[in-house]
Amino acid sequence: MSKPKLKLCPLCQLQQLSFRKDVLAKVQPWEKKTMSLDVWLKGPAPCPHCGEATGFGDEVFSANITHNLGKMAEAAGIYKHLWCPEDLEITKASQLIDPLKTGLAKMKADPENYKAYDSPNGWGLYENFVPWIEKYLAACEEYPESIIGISR
Repeated sequence: MSKPKLKLCPLCQLQQLSFRKDVLAKVQPWEKKTMSLDVWLKGPAPCPHCGEATGFGDEVFSANITHNLGKMAEAAGIYKHLWCPEDLEITKASQLIDPLKTGLAKMKADPENYKAYDSPNGWGLYENFVPWIEKYLAACEEYPESIIGISR
């Protein structure tokens, strides 16, 4: 069963298309070998024309973490949720809450297993990743209707 499409006014449709292009332009291909993952949440803002949320609100959260934690995230089952939410068709913070809670619980239940994925150079440690996930999760819970943005 497909999701019902929102009926936006023509102006909002243009704005939403522009917003999507802007977000997609910030998502860098893996070939550039960037050093970190940037995530942000933008609160929904009602359209002054039709009242629907457009995703053009203010940024309510942003954070950065090293790519060196990708294997640890994969082991916890949250790599795609953090690095590639678009592959899972995740667009809103509310969609990250349960997966992040589950991954975080796995990591806290067996810290030594996940510390084995610590980066030897010190850039990408369990002790930094857990609090980072906790902050991201807290922001998702506080702003569940916010739109997810990433740059990797």
